[in-house]
Amino acid sequence: MLPPRDEDLYVVWRPPFPEPRLDPAETALLVVDMQYRDAHPEGALFEQIRAAGFGEQLEYYRDRLGLIVPNIRRLQDAFRAASAEVIHLRIQSLTQDGRDRGVSHKKLGHAGAPGSRDAEFLPELQPVGDEIVINKTAGSPFISTNIAYVLRNLGIRTLVVTGVVTTGCVLTTVTDAADSGFHVVLVEDACAALVPEMHWGAIRIMRDVYAKILTTDAVAARLESCAAHGVDQERSR
Repeated sequence: MLPPRDEDLYVVWRPPFPEPRLDPAETALLVVDMQYRDAHPEGALFEQIRAAGFGEQLEYYRDRLGLIVPNIRRLQDAFRAASAEVIHLRIQSLTQDGRDRGVSHKKLGHAGAPGSRDAEFLPELQPVGDEIVINKTAGSPFISTNIAYVLRNLGIRTLVVTGVVTTGCVLTTVTDAADSGFHVVLVEDACAALVPEMHWGAIRIMRDVYAKILTTDAVAARLESCAAHGVDQERSR
């Protein structure tokens, strides 16, 4: 768990972190790697860990996925209801043999071939309509894709980040987004890591330095409030 902010040497001396305003016109939900490869018990990540002899230790991650999948779906529904962008990220190469992958993914054995089961999104979190899907071959989409260009074309200033894993692709997405000039919210109960203490360690690294850490309930409430405020302003004109 996180130490209180006023007792945490890492952040206590820093200026107060700005409170995000989740204007639906300028805010996008990023769903990171919620695909079979990383987020399903029959996917490659689970298979690799079981093959290494650590199958019993997967219980925490499996339970955590049971928590975050409904939370992410709730956020997807909230963003869709507010006519805000929902953007799906996944690990998928351009080629079947993955020769175009980033060096880091080659070293780590991360792969998702086009058309493979591992590259498919979980059924509960599938894209709807013409929601944007961005394929990446490194931890951060800001390194391996044109996401920054796309977000700026959409007029997006704030990103709400969810997905897996907190210590890897989620962390690099958040830090690179912040350094690229976006306001970032990380939804703590909508992301997961393999090991609980590493999840909380990553959250502590990001809290009030790279991102505002909020819960699903808080994000949904703020988004609804901003959307309603915008409607009220339109009616008053």
